[in-house]
Amino acid sequence: MGTYYQFCPVSKALEVLDERWTLLIVRELLMGSRHFNDIRRGVPRMSPALLVKRLQRLERVGVIERFPDGNKVIYRLTPAGKDLQAIVDGLGDWSMRWLPELGDEDLDPHLLFWDMRRQVTREALPPGRTVIHVLLGDVTPKSQRWWLVLSSDDADVCDFDPGLPVAVTVETTLRCMTLLWRGELSWREAVRAGDLTTTGSQTAMRAVPRWLNVRATPADPRPQFSVVARLAANLRR
Repeated sequence: MGTYYQFCPVSKALEVLDERWTLLIVRELLMGSRHFNDIRRGVPRMSPALLVKRLQRLERVGVIERFPDGNKVIYRLTPAGKDLQAIVDGLGDWSMRWLPELGDEDLDPHLLFWDMRRQVTREALPPGRTVIHVLLGDVTPKSQRWWLVLSSDDADVCDFDPGLPVAVTVETTLRCMTLLWRGELSWREAVRAGDLTTTGSQTAMRAVPRWLNVRATPADPRPQFSVVARLAANLRR
């Protein structure tokens, strides 16, 4: 743990929160993850050993608690941890407004579909299970096919064929799907641009944006220059 040796409340908070991955673990817990493997799926590029270390640290400082759950352990945020909701939300809003650029290295189908399953509009789904097959055309073959298995009381994602009837197949790119999830692109715009196509019944094809809770219109326009663009412009002067 780094120590700033300052009485400033911001510096004291950062002694706990500015370690790599820490706030992303808090984000996962705020989003509803409870078990170790669920948290891991939300931070797929983090090693299990480091996740254990960070969870132990958060428990020691009183941000999370551990509870036995059969052979597993449940992790829950304490009141102090829940109080970080506004900070995490604020960081996300700030990033969307001022740091919108996404490099190819930022795109991760494992994280994308794990996040997408959490925003599904379950009350809009038909009775029983609904399977959406997503085919990504711009990634390696082993990461191209994904299945979202949805119902009114559960949502899961598979990177293998679950052997269930598919309601609709979506063909697109990882970047397009990411922009849809972030709210920077509307479903209609993606279809019109030829970046997304669907196959299935007319009812399912019309309903899939609603099932996935994709924005009908893109997010509010950002300022003309982001922080990164402004810095680059200043360097060119």
